[in-house]
Amino acid sequence: MKYARIVALIACACFASAALGQQPASNSLNNWSEFHRSNMTRNNPYEKTLGINNVKNLELKWSYTVGIYGCGGAAVVNGVVYVGLGNGQLVALDSTTGSKLWNYQTGNSVWSFPAVAKGVVYFGSSDNNVYALNASTGALLWSYTTGAPANDAPAVVSGVVYIGSEDGNLYALNASTGALLWSYLTGGATFSAPAVVGGVVYFGSEDSNVYALNTSTGALLWSYPTGDGVYASPAVANGVVYVGSRDSTMYALNASTGALQWSYKTGGEVNGSPAVANGTVYFAAEDFNAYAVNASTGARIWIHKLFNFPDSGLSVANGVTYVTANTGRTSALNAKTGALLWSYQTTFPLSPSIVNGMVFVGDNWTGSVYAFGLP
Repeated sequence: MKYARIVALIACACFASAALGQQPASNSLNNWSEFHRSNMTRNNPYEKTLGINNVKNLELKWSYTVGIYGCGGAAVVNGVVYVGLGNGQLVALDSTTGSKLWNYQTGNSVWSFPAVAKGVVYFGSSDNNVYALNASTGALLWSYTTGAPANDAPAVVSGVVYIGSEDGNLYALNASTGALLWSYLTGGATFSAPAVVGGVVYFGSEDSNVYALNTSTGALLWSYPTGDGVYASPAVANGVVYVGSRDSTMYALNASTGALQWSYKTGGEVNGSPAVANGTVYFAAEDFNAYAVNASTGARIWIHKLFNFPDSGLSVANGVTYVTANTGRTSALNAKTGALLWSYQTTFPLSPSIVNGMVFVGDNWTGSVYAFGLP
């Protein structure tokens, strides 16, 4: 069970081209191309279809299930859903129908939330490799071997792939070739997906520190010690790094210096990643609560009781906060008030992605992907 919990923190060709051609037009800005989205805040400001007035009407459109424990979150780009599964596959699914376009088999479970950039999908595997595949065909472009499972979600910025590994390193790889540019060794496993903003990569480590490194050289700019391991991935907005810790605290750190700006104490570990939108930080803790706090001061705006403890990242889009809990509830809350607008029972959902009026959720227990949309 401990292994399952740790895995859950990581956070569920011509043919493909033809399939893509059948998809409805998609606003490329509305894609959810990696764990944080390109704005590094788990917020989709371009979503205009789903909102507080109609999210209650969401219904299951399709599901894809392999029936084997494990599923990472879903990247959704140009009508294709990319997701890793416990059977060792990275699969590409039609976002409208859930039909499989292609799959790539690795040597072990794929917990890594994929990142898609410039026609390439990047992800890590428990087989100790980082992979780059052609996003249209699934053909292997390159792989890079780390010293332990690479279950982090990668961030891809300016031609570089940043990804952590359980060997304690944060790696920077050339996105075109997979060549190692640099690596930085921490004192513990890195389950925290990095956030990259303004020439700095931010991430946490099991060694109870939050790190800021120069993206070009890997040189340490600053580190901040928390009271326990940092499994959560930081969100970065307006010069502030927001990150939770197993010491039951959400921290707001100055992005340039690492100085503490405020902290918010909860009643349980904060292992899920926050979302930031419109001056508010949304996060959940293992005291079975979801929180909204003022991004500048840390003052609480609302609190919402969940069905169980959460371990994955929250998401925000068009006035709605999406949160998952480990009893299987995926819920949509009013982002201003915390009021429940909609929920759906699965088993162990993770990190929702909201794109073009649909919500995509991976289910960790069953190795499933669920797609919800309006009638």
